[in-house]
Formats: sequence, C-alpha cells, structure tokens
Amino acid sequence: MTDLTRNVVHQTPAQDMVAPGLADLPLVTPVGQRNGMRHLAAGVSIITAADGSQRAGLTATAVCSVTTDPPRLVVFVNKNVFANALIQASAALAVNVLAGEQEDVARVFAGMVEGVQGEDRFGTGTWTTLVSGAPILENTLSSFDCRVIRMFDESTHHAFLCEVLAVRERSDGEALVYLNGGFRRIPQ
Repeated sequence: MTDLTRNVVHQTPAQDMVAPGLADLPLVTPVGQRNGMRHLAAGVSIITAADGSQRAGLTATAVCSVTTDPPRLVVFVNKNVFANALIQASAALAVNVLAGEQEDVARVFAGMVEGVQGEDRFGTGTWTTLVSGAPILENTLSSFDCRVIRMFDESTHHAFLCEVLAVRERSDGEALVYLNGGFRRIPQ
C-alpha cells in the first residue's frame, strides 16, 4: 500500500497575487456552475482502480492531458466514491476512453442502472489489466494505465496527477461524449 497523503498539495494564491477586489467578489451558485458546464462537451471515460481483490470504477469527464514528455495526465475523482480510496491505496488507476458503442458501460459505472453497484459493474464489458493492475476495458478508443505521483486536495474532489505506464488504442469507432445532460456519439 502506498500512502499518497504525504503527496497532498493544497495552495492558495498569496493575497498580493490577487487583483484588488477580486477576492471579495461572490461566486456563482453550484447550480449556475453545473448548468454552465453542461454546454462543455467532454469525452467519457471509466476511471478504474484495484487493490488486491477489490476493484472499483466510475464514469468521468474530468480527465485532462498534462504533458506528453513526460507522459502525464490528471484525473479528478470525488472524495466520497470508493474508487477514490482504492486509487490512494494502490497509487494506480486506468483511464478507459469510451467508444460510442460503450454507452451501456458508461451508464453502469455512472450509477444509472438500478441495482448494479460495486464489483457487479465489472459484469458489463470485458476487462483485463496491463501493467499497474488497474482494470482495462476492452475495445475502448484508448486506455491509459497509470501510476499516481501526486494527489491534490480540491474541495469535494482529489486531483490525481499520473504518469502513463502503458497505452492501448484503436483507430476506428465513434467517440462517446457527454453534452447537455446526455451521451452523444461523435464520428472520428
């Protein structure tokens, strides 16, 4: 087990870095933020982790490439989901970028299918592993097998900065995106 808590980083800008008056302005409401973000189309991924015999995963759109040299990405995971604890325990995760025909997997891992939770979610799709031991979904557009090198504490979420150990991709298929509260297929 790896303890990522020693790598937790939380920084607040120094007051002299904030433009006069900005710190005192009110924030939009959570509903306003959520409604505005509905218009940002984002690729749909399943984030997975494993520690021993335990596996967990979630549907996510908060994944971003950071650099290609070294190969790094960042993944945001809600602190209250079980996968968050497994990522911290194993210091590894996989990002499975879904193809258009994998909407059923997205719905299962998003908790949209009643009665399917925890390990039962892995009954949808075909799963394997690459290097880290994190579950890799077959037939994705791409899958990134990663080790976590740093965890950032950000309000309700952790941001996991990862180094990519292995990648698997395919060159055909539609992309699955999430836009305005629904899944959409985008041709390549």
